[in-house]
Amino acid sequence: MAKKLGKRYSASLQTFDRHEVYDVKEAMELVIKTATAKFDETIEAHIRLGVDPRHADQNVRGTVVLPHGTGRSVRVAVFAKGDKAKEAEESGADIVGAEDLAEKIQGGWLDFDIAVATPDMMGVVGRLGRVLGPKGLMPNPKSGTVTFDIAKAIKDIKAGKVEFRVDKQAIVHVPIGKASFGPEKLEENFLALMSAIIKAKPAAAKGNYLRKIALASTMGPGVRVSTADVLNTAR
Repeated sequence: MAKKLGKRYSASLQTFDRHEVYDVKEAMELVIKTATAKFDETIEAHIRLGVDPRHADQNVRGTVVLPHGTGRSVRVAVFAKGDKAKEAEESGADIVGAEDLAEKIQGGWLDFDIAVATPDMMGVVGRLGRVLGPKGLMPNPKSGTVTFDIAKAIKDIKAGKVEFRVDKQAIVHVPIGKASFGPEKLEENFLALMSAIIKAKPAAAKGNYLRKIALASTMGPGVRVSTADVLNTAR
């Protein structure tokens, strides 16, 4: 049985050609046009890469600070002691702790979006792997969330730092802001993301690296983006 489409979604489909590939500027204007929900929809980028995630040397992962942020408030939990705990508090962390924070999380509390830890706390944090791992909340050196430079980590996260990581289908899914940002700010965020993804290309990846790119709002259809235009405009 064919899936029945909602009225708003169907109306959005009438505003552009789903099979057409648009340049970055036009695609951004179209995806904002399809964001007609009563709330401020998130705009997401979906990028299919020419890699095989089954091979460790073809995994794509990294972080980027979006120039205009993500448009949402991020709650940061920090595992630290002593001076580093004080540094975290002064830098705007939402909760700071050590063994006490680990016990709170083991008890079921998960009211935060990102966890940061100093390297000396990873013995404590490591015991939370079964809780934090499946939810994508485990601190990791590759994403800059295991560091002694706590102040910078918190500043970057609060400013709009996002992590990108290829999934099992070789696709990267990343939010790049809110529809209310307007096309110019969203375009700058998108190109910053694409620049980081291009720079993260594994040496083992052969052939066409950027296979397909689409932009979509929370409730809207995907708008295809020209990979050639992205390669020409991303820096």
